Amino acid sequence: MMRNGVTMAMWSAVRRLLATETAVVCSAGHQAASSTSAPRQKTPALSKTQPGRLFHSTARRGTRESAPRNAASVPSTKRSPAAADGRDTIPGTSIRVFRTVAGLRAWRREQLLAGRTIGLVPTMGALHEGHLALVRAAARDNDAVVISIYVNPTQFGVHEDLGSYPRTWDADSQALAKLQLSFDTEHEKGRIEAVFAPTTAEMYPSGPPSQEVNGPGSFVTITPVGTLLEGASRPTFFRGVATVCMKLFHIVQPERTYFGQKDVQQTVVLRRMVRDFAIPLELVVGPTVREQPDGLALSSRNVYLGTRRRAVANVLRRSLLAAAEAASANKAVTHDDVLAAAHRVADETLAAQKQLPPHKRALFEIDYLSLSEADTMEELAADQTIDPARGGILSGAVRMLPVEEPQPGEDLGHSNGPLVRLIDNIILEPTEGQ
Repeated sequence: MMRNGVTMAMWSAVRRLLATETAVVCSAGHQAASSTSAPRQKTPALSKTQPGRLFHSTARRGTRESAPRNAASVPSTKRSPAAADGRDTIPGTSIRVFRTVAGLRAWRREQLLAGRTIGLVPTMGALHEGHLALVRAAARDNDAVVISIYVNPTQFGVHEDLGSYPRTWDADSQALAKLQLSFDTEHEKGRIEAVFAPTTAEMYPSGPPSQEVNGPGSFVTITPVGTLLEGASRPTFFRGVATVCMKLFHIVQPERTYFGQKDVQQTVVLRRMVRDFAIPLELVVGPTVREQPDGLALSSRNVYLGTRRRAVANVLRRSLLAAAEAASANKAVTHDDVLAAAHRVADETLAAQKQLPPHKRALFEIDYLSLSEADTMEELAADQTIDPARGGILSGAVRMLPVEEPQPGEDLGHSNGPLVRLIDNIILEPTEGQ
């Protein structure tokens, strides 16, 4: 008699084999459960991605697993990239370097279970004193500090030179090591515990979203604030910032995150994102750190300037100071009157540069000068005055053009001095009730 091509004799043999194996397994399990003298052995859990297995599996204590029937069923002893991640450290320190999301998340869970708070300082590297000031603030407020170092391609426009952005890992590592050493004498609450330095493939596993305005990809878009001022000049910038910061917030899950006042519109965009998406963290804004003696706002892009353009680069700062002085001199002064003071300084500086021979001058273009609402970045109307109860934000951007007729041996800056776009701002604090 046949049953689907198999004889009844064969089916009987199969039943006997299954019964025998079941008895052996049950017997082994019973012996393991009843024995107290057998040595305890730990068998590595199998990965979910291991072929032929649907669940994590751990051998019973006190038993030996039978020899595998084929090589494919042998658990691999090779550690996954995430399992090995975080073993590297910044030289001379205990600061761990994570390259994978899984590795960083495993570490973060340990901190959570230990009840430790985390402060995140997102950066694109090329660390300067402005970044380090934020790290100090994070160390004062939290048990552990995580610094991300990642040059995010999605916040660069199609025609912006992503490839020339300074990447200074060795110098950044030395700066963090030196800062960590200073914490031992300053008695900060926390320490720098980790640096998250992923690859683009790790941050964007489906590939980075397009840098085109209408290109494909997964984005976080905050409007209308993300389309104004900086957003008008760089239409994909805040989309890229919001997207990468959302990722970092989910990966690190910090209690607090730290940004500088220099990027004021960025802080407004991210505050809106945190509020609108109910992200459980506090966004802390630190004051702008400036170079001396002229007060140029510290920026990673300052390394592009070189000597000639550096001498003129504070034109934006001086223009905004003139506007702030005009605003404080007369409470009835209008938007256009305030910005006229700023444009006057910029125009006079540019005229003076144009009087110089090409091999000595440094030309620039004002991208925008703005007087806006503090919480929305919406521009005030031409005849509108500053609400003393709300204050306002003076901000602007300047393009420092490549130098003309560079001289032999002249310091042109990083990457031979391409066009450099600098930003700055001044907060006009509310005065009503003071």
